Amino acid sequence: MHMPGHKGKKTDNELSDIFRLDITEITEAGNLFSDEGIIAESERNATELFGTKATFYSAGGSTQCIQTMLALVKREGRKVIAVRNVHRAFLSACTLLDIDPEWIMPEYTDTYVSGQIPLGAVEEKLKAYPNACLYVTSPDYLGAMADIKTLADLCHRYGAVLLVDNAHGGLLPFYSENRHPINLGADLCCDSAHKMLPALTGAAYLHAGNERYVSKVKEAMLLFASTSPSYLITCSLDLCNRFIADEIRPKLLNAVKWLGELRSTVEKRYVISYPAFDREDLHFTVNAQKSGISGSVLAEYLRENGIEYEYADDTYIVMLFSPCDDHAAYLKVADVLMKADFVPEYPKEEKFFLPPPEKVLTIREAAFREYEEIPVDEAVGRICASLDLPCPPAVPIAVSGELITAELAEIMKSFGINTVRVVKP
Repeated sequence: MHMPGHKGKKTDNELSDIFRLDITEITEAGNLFSDEGIIAESERNATELFGTKATFYSAGGSTQCIQTMLALVKREGRKVIAVRNVHRAFLSACTLLDIDPEWIMPEYTDTYVSGQIPLGAVEEKLKAYPNACLYVTSPDYLGAMADIKTLADLCHRYGAVLLVDNAHGGLLPFYSENRHPINLGADLCCDSAHKMLPALTGAAYLHAGNERYVSKVKEAMLLFASTSPSYLITCSLDLCNRFIADEIRPKLLNAVKWLGELRSTVEKRYVISYPAFDREDLHFTVNAQKSGISGSVLAEYLRENGIEYEYADDTYIVMLFSPCDDHAAYLKVADVLMKADFVPEYPKEEKFFLPPPEKVLTIREAAFREYEEIPVDEAVGRICASLDLPCPPAVPIAVSGELITAELAEIMKSFGINTVRVVKP
């Protein structure tokens, strides 16, 4: 006589088979936020698999992990220094926790793609803010990776800690070379298991590489987590551990081999390189623009031919492979791309540089003010109230609290942003 209300019974709907697996925190089922029980035991198994000080489960995705990591460093009074190519989840966490980040602008190449993290700028910030926290997103949406080891060494030299949004990098410990952020010196990081590993949507790992945080993670996570976390998601992480232990290495070897063959085939016609210190092995990113076709047009062609991509804009198309894809998937992508019927046209390349942000209010102050949505042309001189104005791949044009200048307004329009929320006077 306990929850959930469906009682695990067979019902006359599409979720009937799922209901019998969906349970709650009954006596023998464990509790996600307890240090004892079968879930805690499963987390210890994950800790061993990933080689961390401790690994924890999140049923709220990497978003919940990011909130938790930032809460831990906020409690320590650390200034948060963030490389600007952040996910919206970081900005939401800053709003909730009243964090006023100090930004580092990544180097730019073309069309706002963020390049490498300028180490000189990082060191300057670390000198200015002793015992700070550096927050980095790596890999980014295109699969580009930062030099985590160098950044970790730099942080620790100045008494700072390194937090990494590794949502797209859950496979990194299991390639031939372990390039996981924790192995390279990060203090805390998160992996979205559901992105690259066989786990349900919303399943994520939070990893501690620094012993000081191990006993504090679950308490901090409770600030943001549901008190009724999905047992299905938690179970999928346990099964993911089994997959990692028993199956992942030969499957990854095949995946890397097959994607290498795919790249070799399509490189005859497409540009697939992009600026990065390193790249995640199973992100397949096509620079459509440099290949002579609009990314949006190529994306529509892919969908018409049965390929659902992960992300597309006028410049890039991103496809994600995983150890669960069979060889036929790689062959189909190669076949469809090579059969695309288009005459290459190469637009004039432009290099864009986002100016340094001009902050008027903190992210939280602006996010909780009354706002109005107005045409971009009328927003010059006003304070942005939108949490972020994205500029894929994930370098916001402006975040809430920043001044919208004439230059920024033109950039917004060039990306099809015609209206913007601004703080009411």
